[in-house]
Amino acid sequence: MDIEPIREKLNFYKKFKPWYRKIIEQFNYEYEEDVNARDKLIDILEEKGSAWNSERVLRIFHEKVHQKENILILGCGPSLEASLQTIIDIKGRAFFNHFNVLAADGASVLARKERIPLLGIFSDLDGISKKEFNYADFVIIHAHGDNREKLYYFKQQIIKKQNIIATTQVRPKNSVYNPGGFTDGDRILYFISHLIDPSQRLFLIGMDFNEVVGKYSKPHNQENYTASPIKKKKLKIAVKLIEDLIKIIPNQLFFVNSKTSSEQFIYYNLETFYEVIS
Repeated sequence: MDIEPIREKLNFYKKFKPWYRKIIEQFNYEYEEDVNARDKLIDILEEKGSAWNSERVLRIFHEKVHQKENILILGCGPSLEASLQTIIDIKGRAFFNHFNVLAADGASVLARKERIPLLGIFSDLDGISKKEFNYADFVIIHAHGDNREKLYYFKQQIIKKQNIIATTQVRPKNSVYNPGGFTDGDRILYFISHLIDPSQRLFLIGMDFNEVVGKYSKPHNQENYTASPIKKKKLKIAVKLIEDLIKIIPNQLFFVNSKTSSEQFIYYNLETFYEVIS
């Protein structure tokens, strides 16, 4: 597939802009700070030199993601740890070979600990360490106004890693794309939905979007915790974004072993999940 159609599909900014305006109004975000973060990330990417090419990396990711029918997306919700442990105990780690596995931010910490191969991590860099950065095949970095310090903290990792893809909340520019989405979890779905075939299936584990936040959402948390009012608001928006997305994509999308957060979503328990995959 030519790179230009991929770029055109991935840059969802014009259609997503009404949602973005609602988000910055509801959370009092500064548009200029998001622009500044995007441009800071561009500056860092330019330090990678001429040997790195964003379009080549995007093409390789596109090819990799088409190699398996099933895509497994790991979120940081409270059901993540128990779900993965049960799967490993019953099916073994080889079960994950059925999937291209993508992780939302801190969910990659548990995936690394459990030696689950990751095709990609989608992160605004506030839930991972440098170990996770080097663990996944691809890192899809999101720049926004609140994570500019993290961009500097991970600067050398960004420069050194070949398979970097960059995203923004504002107008795409140069090698930074806007696939749509807000939180790391729903942004994975928006990003990947632009690239996959209609026959590919999406399975979500740890995507709970309820009032309890999983401990892998932030580093150093030892336990799951009750969501703050702002976090609850963010999770509600994430649910609405996914509800919008499933109306326009042909792919089957299943929430696995999660509590219900929307009547529009399809939920599987683990037994049904095993049957569908086998």
